[in-house]
Amino acid sequence: MRKLVYFIATTLDGFIAGPDGADPTGPDGFWPIPEDYLKHLIAEYPETLPGPARAALGVTAEGTRFDTVVEGRRSYQIGLDAGLTDAYPHLRHLVFSRTLGESPDPAVELVAGDPAARIRELKQEDGKDIWLVGGGELAASLYAEIDTLILKLSPTTIGAGIPLFGGRAAFEPAAWTLTDHTVLGSGAAYLTYRRAPVAG
Repeated sequence: MRKLVYFIATTLDGFIAGPDGADPTGPDGFWPIPEDYLKHLIAEYPETLPGPARAALGVTAEGTRFDTVVEGRRSYQIGLDAGLTDAYPHLRHLVFSRTLGESPDPAVELVAGDPAARIRELKQEDGKDIWLVGGGELAASLYAEIDTLILKLSPTTIGAGIPLFGGRAAFEPAAWTLTDHTVLGSGAAYLTYRRAPVAG
């Protein structure tokens, strides 16, 4: 069965964006992209690069991990603000929103219903894993459905911002098992955790 993977950049203090919700790796972001971080991303997760970045970097690799990307309304807006109605044209793209009336792009599927129910349907389909790109509120609503966390850890603290699981996540402790890790010379790290089975 396909897995839902929350593949996300985070600071040491657990924030995925600043208080304004803007892309932390964007032109005005607080985390410049180290060269070794980008090289690892291209080598291991080429499908997670947005279409324009893939074109600029000459990346054509299909990728072996994901064929579907899901995101919330606010994360999708970052792409729209940059003039991209589909930032990931090489992936099946779903946006969860109750406010968008219709999709700005025919290739992007809008989902207004229960996110967890739609993710459970996607998991039953054939294919590669499902990438949850963000944001925090959607991650909170899909908390029980997330099978794997891949944290792109920045050697940065910001003090305040949007937490990994949003500001209104419920208190629901879960155990995770570290299954892979790559620590780069720049101080950035890629940490992979799988949800530990519930005892009992």
